[in-house]
Amino acid sequence: MKLSKLIKTGIKNLFANKMRTGLAILGIVIGIGSVIALMSMGQASKIAVQSQIESIGSNLLTVSPGFQVSGNVRGAVGGATTLTNDDAQAIKTSSQITAIKNVSPEYSSRAQVIAGRNNTNTTIIGIEPVYADVRKIILSSGSFINNQHLTSMSKVAVIGPTTATDLFGDGVDPVGETIRISGKNFQIIGVTKSKGGSGMDNSDDRILIPLTTAQKQLFGVKHLTSIALEANSDEVMVTAQNQVGYLLLDRHNLSDPTSADFRIMSQSDILETASAITGTFTTLLSGIAAISLLVGGIGIMNIMLMSVTERTREIGLRKALGAKKKVIIYQFLIESIILTFTGGLIGIVFGLTGFYIYTKVANSTFFVSISSILLAFFVSVSIGVLFGWYPAKKASDLQPIEALRYE
Repeated sequence: MKLSKLIKTGIKNLFANKMRTGLAILGIVIGIGSVIALMSMGQASKIAVQSQIESIGSNLLTVSPGFQVSGNVRGAVGGATTLTNDDAQAIKTSSQITAIKNVSPEYSSRAQVIAGRNNTNTTIIGIEPVYADVRKIILSSGSFINNQHLTSMSKVAVIGPTTATDLFGDGVDPVGETIRISGKNFQIIGVTKSKGGSGMDNSDDRILIPLTTAQKQLFGVKHLTSIALEANSDEVMVTAQNQVGYLLLDRHNLSDPTSADFRIMSQSDILETASAITGTFTTLLSGIAAISLLVGGIGIMNIMLMSVTERTREIGLRKALGAKKKVIIYQFLIESIILTFTGGLIGIVFGLTGFYIYTKVANSTFFVSISSILLAFFVSVSIGVLFGWYPAKKASDLQPIEALRYE
């Protein structure tokens, strides 16, 4: 029997029981759609993180406190209070440091912010004016924090566009408006240009205030949460790391680099770490979605077994008339593949549509993962062959006489 004839017969048999066929396809649609949506979401997150990190600059180093030793117990990275303003000043003025162009001491914490009837919980960062150069900040309106604001501990703020929208709505320029941060009034003097991003470390959802105001008036601290360093060029990044590292070890009276109570990370380090995290997250979600595919495949196998049982007399008649075993196998395999292939196509549309809706709601980047689409085609056909083989083999092994006598 020709392949075209087998395909036509298979489609006819599947349409004979539309409800059962539809339910079988639904399992594959959900599985394939979930895999595509989640893989695309993971890839888009990776691209967004990479773009956000690269927008800051490739020659940026970040010094963070961490690995503070207490007895035999080490604290988590970033959880210590070992960096100070004096450390930042030493990096600025030391004759040992020749590869660093700019030094930006920073203190960040989260706080509740109120503007009229609106409020949000966002990141507050105490900074110095050099922050704009180091972090590549561009203003869309207003002005930036200056040295006079630092000296007088002014209660002024530069806010991100996402924070501005949360507090004042779309299309409103908040420059000149007053906000309350942890009960203290701050006047908005500028709004930064959007860089894009999402999550807790969204560069568009933060408020910048003078470092002196943050440390002495708002949070009451003396330490820093990070020191951002701009190296002279990409070529001297390793030199810059070594120079700063040895200086801080000496200042903190530490002789062994492995016991350092700070960590220096480059943009490539941060990008590698972020990519690993998003990759693990994507793999985990894809694994969960793959379970749906497995369930869908088992469902197709059950339906094909049921079809074998219902068509036992038909199989017996065809074998009695001379149909070979391979023709019977091909017939049921083709029906199984038609189910999974159709479900795969619908699942691709379903997954891309779902991801597109997610990007609109989450204001994220729409990214079509070609690899996930190719994987979907491969998986859908493989499921058809894998879970269709046993029912097809069972049908081909039926004895003609016993099959014709089956009631």
